[in-house]
Amino acid sequence: MTPPTARTWSRRGHTPVIRVRGRSQRRFSIAAPACYRQGELSRLIYRPKQHVNHRQGGRRSFTWTDYRDLLIATHRQLGAPIVLVWDNLNVHKDRRLREFIDTHDWITCYFLPSYAPDLNPVEGIWALLRRSSQANTTFASPEDLMSALRHGLRQLQYRSSLIDGCLAETGLTLTTSRQQRQ
Repeated sequence: MTPPTARTWSRRGHTPVIRVRGRSQRRFSIAAPACYRQGELSRLIYRPKQHVNHRQGGRRSFTWTDYRDLLIATHRQLGAPIVLVWDNLNVHKDRRLREFIDTHDWITCYFLPSYAPDLNPVEGIWALLRRSSQANTTFASPEDLMSALRHGLRQLQYRSSLIDGCLAETGLTLTTSRQQRQ
């Protein structure tokens, strides 16, 4: 995530230019399902990951096994079946992850249309995180950035009204079209 600038200024007629170093040097990834269930508080379950070998050709994002482990942990925490609504990230469509999903009856998966971030409630979570814990901030070290990310996510995690607002912003609604398993 690139730290945004919340405010800047310049003389009238001069467009401010803000340079951000290291933009292509991705070192962190965050995966976070926003969990909604009618009649219950919304929840955010997140997993940040620091990529330590990214300069030596190591992986710069979550692998299918990272997503699998997150799904298992989410299922354990919620104690209920999961309906995934995913964007078209290539890892989400990985054959091995699809096989995992297909072999577990507690997961139902739907994909959003291509180029539709406005339908993804988690995009709202990322926007809130950028505006709250990262705006106008310079981090002294990767550890400081990771600490700020965890703190910001923890603050969002316990504010179900914000998580609900991210769903409302998409225009999607919760429906129960089939019998819920208990």
